[in-house]
Amino acid sequence: MIAAVGVVVPARDEGTTIGACLGAVGKALRQLPPSIERTVCVVADRCEDDTAETAAEVLGASDVVCRNDWARNVGEVRAFGVRQCLSRLSRVDPVETLLLSTDADSRVDLGWARAHVARANEGAHAIAGTAELLDAAELGPLARFRYQGVLEDAVVPEGHGNVYGANLSVRADAYTAVGGFAALSTGEDHDLWNRLGRAGFRRCYDEDARVLTSARLRGRTPEGLATLLRRLSAA
Repeated sequence: MIAAVGVVVPARDEGTTIGACLGAVGKALRQLPPSIERTVCVVADRCEDDTAETAAEVLGASDVVCRNDWARNVGEVRAFGVRQCLSRLSRVDPVETLLLSTDADSRVDLGWARAHVARANEGAHAIAGTAELLDAAELGPLARFRYQGVLEDAVVPEGHGNVYGANLSVRADAYTAVGGFAALSTGEDHDLWNRLGRAGFRRCYDEDARVLTSARLRGRTPEGLATLLRRLSAA
């Protein structure tokens, strides 16, 4: 049974969104049983705004803001955040520790953490949730139609078939066994998911683990969701 959860939030110049993101994460974590230890690590990634300060104002005593000025890609940033969480949860057996990942431009659903923990308690080593667009109305109708097609094309017999760093969890023992997030500038979420599968760990897709994420067309990582939406918006 899961006895501890660590949430990693990479954030680069997200001063306008990090407060809402962490507020949603906090509400979701409060839905868990009080006996479950929890910590949130915001990695302020080479920020030039007030992301770190805003995050520190919102986070609780068991949480931490780490400033990064050396990791140069999102894979390294997520891995750095995971290490901080594992250090703070070191008293808990990795088999009983669930590592959750989201993004600073996203807002997790109230039942987000509860859904991830429930699937882990059912035996899943890794859980991929869904990501709906927070401000989809700002996209044109053609882009929205095309994006819906992308989601439908991803469906597999096991579930929705999408993997997002904004909505992913991995049990700590499985994460460590496959080497964690790789130093990739994009696709670090799919890479980790695929390595877990090749190593024989149990993975599942969960419709109940929901996140709303930004539909902005200029993101923080190359070839991320913003790039996809920009392409879908092209005539």
